[in-house]
Amino acid sequence: MTSQDLDAFAAWVEDLMRDRGYDIDSPRGGGKSRIADEAGVHRAAVTRLLQRQSMPDLETTRRLARVLGVPVRDMLIRSGRLTAEELADPHDYLASPAPSAEFGRRPTLEEVADLLGVPADRREMFVRVVEQFLPNEAPGAEHADHEGARMLATD
Repeated sequence: MTSQDLDAFAAWVEDLMRDRGYDIDSPRGGGKSRIADEAGVHRAAVTRLLQRQSMPDLETTRRLARVLGVPVRDMLIRSGRLTAEELADPHDYLASPAPSAEFGRRPTLEEVADLLGVPADRREMFVRVVEQFLPNEAPGAEHADHEGARMLATD
């Protein structure tokens, strides 16, 4: 990571903090302490970032993202740790149909597992767990494919 990367990321985070009402500019504003407390991180980590001394670790980044109301994905990409290609957005995949699929087709749970990087030896468990949270659909709906697969697996 270059100092330019750190500077650009820190400037972006500063803008987010100011936009969210954290007074990080005045010495007695308390904004740095407040955001550190709300994120559950050390104030020194926030100070080092804002002073362009170091990039926060992954856990600090995750906690700051939550408090600042931005996706962790955006924080990781903006920090230069990962590229957009390395951290594919599942929403992009779900919003566009597969080349051979009819428009608007819902992906199967197996496709979602693949997209999320669920290891092959855990996919069956992933599908069973996720199915518990899906609403029951009318017979003949795509969910019926999963029901049939589940019935076959239990026979």
